Amino acid sequence: MPGTNLTREEARQRARLLTVDSYEIDLDLGGAQDGGTFRSVTTVRFDSAEAGASTFIDLVAPTVHEVVLNGTALDPAEVFADSRIALPSLEAGPNELRVVADAAYTNSGEGLHRFVDPVDKRAYLYTQFEVPDARRVFASFEQPDLKGTFQFTVKAPAGWTVISNSPTPEPQDNVWRFQPTPRISTYITALIAGPYHAVHSSWQGGPDGRSVPLGIYCRPSLAEHLDADAIFEVTRQGFDWFQEKFDFAYPFEKYDQLFVPEFNAGAMENAGAVTIRDQYVFRSKVTDAAYEMRAETLLHELAHMWFGDLVTMEWWNDLWLNESFATYTSIACQADAPDSRWPHSWTSFANSMKTWAYRQDQLPSTHPIMAEINDLDDVLVNFDGITYAKGASVLKQLVAYVGVDEFFAGVQAYFKRHAWGNTRLADLLGALEETSGRDLKAWSKAWLETAGINILRPEISVDDSGVITSFAVRQEAPALPPGAKGEAVLRPHRIAIGTYELSPDGGGGAKLVRTNRVELDVDGGLTEVPQLVGATRPDVVLLNDDDLSYAKVRLDDASLATVRDHLGDFTESLPRALVWASAWDMTRDGELAARDYLELVLSGITKESDIGVVQSLHRQVKLAIDLYADPAWRETGLARWTSAALEQLRAAAPGSDHQLAWTRAFAATARTPEQLDLLAGLLDGTETIDGLAVDTELRWSLLQRLAATGRAHDQAIDAELALDPTSAGERHAATARAARPTPEAKAQVWASVVEDDKLANAVQEAVIDGFVQTDQRELLAPYTAKYFSAVKDIWKSRSHEIAQQIVLGLYPALQVSQGTLDATDAWLADTDLVPALRRLVVESRAGVERALKAQAADAAAG
Repeated sequence: MPGTNLTREEARQRARLLTVDSYEIDLDLGGAQDGGTFRSVTTVRFDSAEAGASTFIDLVAPTVHEVVLNGTALDPAEVFADSRIALPSLEAGPNELRVVADAAYTNSGEGLHRFVDPVDKRAYLYTQFEVPDARRVFASFEQPDLKGTFQFTVKAPAGWTVISNSPTPEPQDNVWRFQPTPRISTYITALIAGPYHAVHSSWQGGPDGRSVPLGIYCRPSLAEHLDADAIFEVTRQGFDWFQEKFDFAYPFEKYDQLFVPEFNAGAMENAGAVTIRDQYVFRSKVTDAAYEMRAETLLHELAHMWFGDLVTMEWWNDLWLNESFATYTSIACQADAPDSRWPHSWTSFANSMKTWAYRQDQLPSTHPIMAEINDLDDVLVNFDGITYAKGASVLKQLVAYVGVDEFFAGVQAYFKRHAWGNTRLADLLGALEETSGRDLKAWSKAWLETAGINILRPEISVDDSGVITSFAVRQEAPALPPGAKGEAVLRPHRIAIGTYELSPDGGGGAKLVRTNRVELDVDGGLTEVPQLVGATRPDVVLLNDDDLSYAKVRLDDASLATVRDHLGDFTESLPRALVWASAWDMTRDGELAARDYLELVLSGITKESDIGVVQSLHRQVKLAIDLYADPAWRETGLARWTSAALEQLRAAAPGSDHQLAWTRAFAATARTPEQLDLLAGLLDGTETIDGLAVDTELRWSLLQRLAATGRAHDQAIDAELALDPTSAGERHAATARAARPTPEAKAQVWASVVEDDKLANAVQEAVIDGFVQTDQRELLAPYTAKYFSAVKDIWKSRSHEIAQQIVLGLYPALQVSQGTLDATDAWLADTDLVPALRRLVVESRAGVERALKAQAADAAAG
C-alpha cells in the first residue's frame, strides 16, 4: 500500500497521461473556532492523453462523501484508500472530477493548521503545503509539474480576514470568492484566515512604473511589536533589485507577507501570499544579526516568486536549485543593493550557512547537490545543508566562473523562455552556456553530481631571507564517510588567495591588512601559483579569500601562528569569518583541541565587531565544551568560559548588541551559586547592569536556566507565565518545566511527547528543547533505551514534522560513548526501517562518533 507516499515513477506516468486545466475549491471554515473538520469540495478539470486509462488523485481526509467522475458517481468506499482516490476509465480529452470530503484541521504545521491565541481566544488558520500537503485540504494532483489554475471560494466567520494567492475580494454573506490564479503548482497555493491585523502599502517601479499592493499581517496580540515600516523597506529593496536583475515583471497581482503562529520552517513561498514564522515579529530587543536573518528570509521568499513559482522544478530532485537560487540571490541583494543595511551579508553567509553545509557534507547521508529523489519520503528529509547552503555556495562559485553579468543574462533568458512552465537543471545551465560561452557539463558533473568536500592547503617554500621560492595549492579529496554513496573526487575551484601583513593600528596594537590578491582556477591535486613567487613571505596566507569557492581551507603553520594571536585584527569581517570557520572545522575534525579552540576564541572575540560572528562563536564554544572536550576537563572549560562571558557582559557598551549577546551567553552556562544569584537578581530586579533591558524574552532565558539548575520551581514559572500569558509565554513555560532537573519532570516530558500525541508542533519543540539539558546527562541516560524502543512506532504513527522533531530531538546525542554507538547500531540492524527514518538516526549517530574522536583529541592535548 502506498500510505501517503508517491514515487517519482508514479509522478512521471501521471504527468505523461494528464494535463491539468483548473481547480475550483470550495471550503467551509465556518466552524473553525471549534476545530475538528471542515467541508472541502473540489472540482478539477483535466485532459487525458488516452481513453480508458486509469490514474489517481491525492487526498488525505477523514471522510470522503462523494466522488463524481465525468458525471458518474463512484463509491468512495471502493475508490478511496490511503491517500488516493482511484480514477478509472478516463475519457480521451477533457475530464471533470468532483470530490466532496471532510478534511481535518491540524496542529502539526501541515495542511490547514489551526491555532487558538490564548490572548484573545480566537482561532487563526494558515496552510502549509510543501511538499505534499495540499491534499490535506483539497483533492489534488500533488506533484509540481501538473500545474493548473486555482479558484478558491471560502466561507469563514464574520469579521475574519481571508487571504489567498489572488487579491482578496469583498465577502458576500461571509463568503469570499477569489479570482483564479495563474498556472501554478499545488504546493504554492495558500489560504490564511482569521481575525488577523493588517498593514498595507505598495511598491512602485519597473520600466512601466507598475504599482504592486503590499500587505503585512499578524495576530492582533503581536500588532504592537510589528515593525511594518522596516519590513516594507526590505521588501521594496528586494523588488527593485530583483526586477532589475531578472528583467521580468513581478508575476503576481499583489504581495502579502503573513506572520503566522507555530510555523515549522522560516517561511514559505506561496505565490503572492508568503507565510513567515511569527517569531520574526520581535517582542523584545534582539541583535542586528536577527534583523539581518529576517531580511534574508524575506528576500529569499521574494526571489522564489520568480524562481520556483513562475518557473518551477519538474520534480523534487531539483529542489536544491530552487532553494539555492533563492538563498544566493537574497544574500547578493543584501550585499549589493543600493543603501542596503547589510553589505557584509557574505560574511554572515560564510559564518553560518557554509558552516551548516560543511557539517552536512561530512555526514554518512551526504549526497550530491542534485540528489536522487525517488519518492516523497526522500524529499521530506532533504531540506538540508546541502540543498540550501552547499547549493548556494556552489552557485556563488558558478557566478565567479561565468561572470556576474553573464549569469544574470542567462537567468533573464531562462525566465522568458520558461515562464509558467516546469524545468530541469539542464534548462538553466543551457541558458548560462549561451550567455557565458562556457561549457558547463564538466563543471556540473564535478560539482552537482558528486558528494563530499575538498580540502585546500597552501604549500610554500621560502629562502633564508624570507622570499617565496615556490607556492602551490594542494587539493585533497578525503574519503566519504562510511555508508555514503559515491567516491571522493577532486574538483575545479575558482578561488582568490589573499596575503596579509601586520601593521601598526595607531593605537599601540596591530592590524592585519590585505596586501595582495590573486584569483585563479585550482584544478587537480596540485596547482602552482607563480604570481606569488619572488615576494616576501606575508604574515598570513588565506586560501579562498573572498569565499568564492566551497572547500575546507587549512592555514600553513606560520599563518596559523599569526592568527592565534591576531585573529581579531583583520580589518575586514570576511577574512576573520573565514579563519574562524576554519578553526571551528579543525575542532570538529579533532585537528584542534576543544580547549585550544576556547583559548583562540577568547583571544580574538573581544575584537570581533560583527555581532553575527560573535553569536556564532558563542554557540560553537558551548558546543565544543559540551561535546568535543575531554569530559574530565569539561567543567574547567565551562567555568573559564562562563567567567569570561560575565567579564565581557560587564565590559560591553551599555545597551549594545554585544551586551545582549554576552548576557545570553552567560545565562546559558551560569553554574556557580554566585552566578545563579546574579541571574535571579536580574530577574527580580535586585541586580541591574547599566543599559541592559531585562525584557520579556530575556526574562524567560534567565528563568529557564534557573529552572534547569534547580533554582526555580513551578511557582516561579507560573508567576512568569502570568506576566506573559501569550502563546510564546506558554512555550517558554513548557521549556522551563521540561528543564527541571528531576526524574519526575523528565518522565512528564517523555509521556507528553512519546506516549501521547496531543501536543502542537511548536509546544512539542519547546518541550523537547527543555528536556535536553547538557548538565543533566546522568538524569537523561535511562532514556537511551526508551528512545530506541519507541522511535520506530513514532515514525509510523505521527505526521512527518512531528515525527522528525522527536527522532532528532530525543536522540541521546549527549550520551557520548561507545555504548550509545552500539545501541544505535543494534537498532539500525533492523532490516525493516523506512529509509528516511534510518537516515535521520544515522546522521545523529555520526554526531556521537565525531564527538568521541574530538574528545580523545582534546584529552591528548591536555
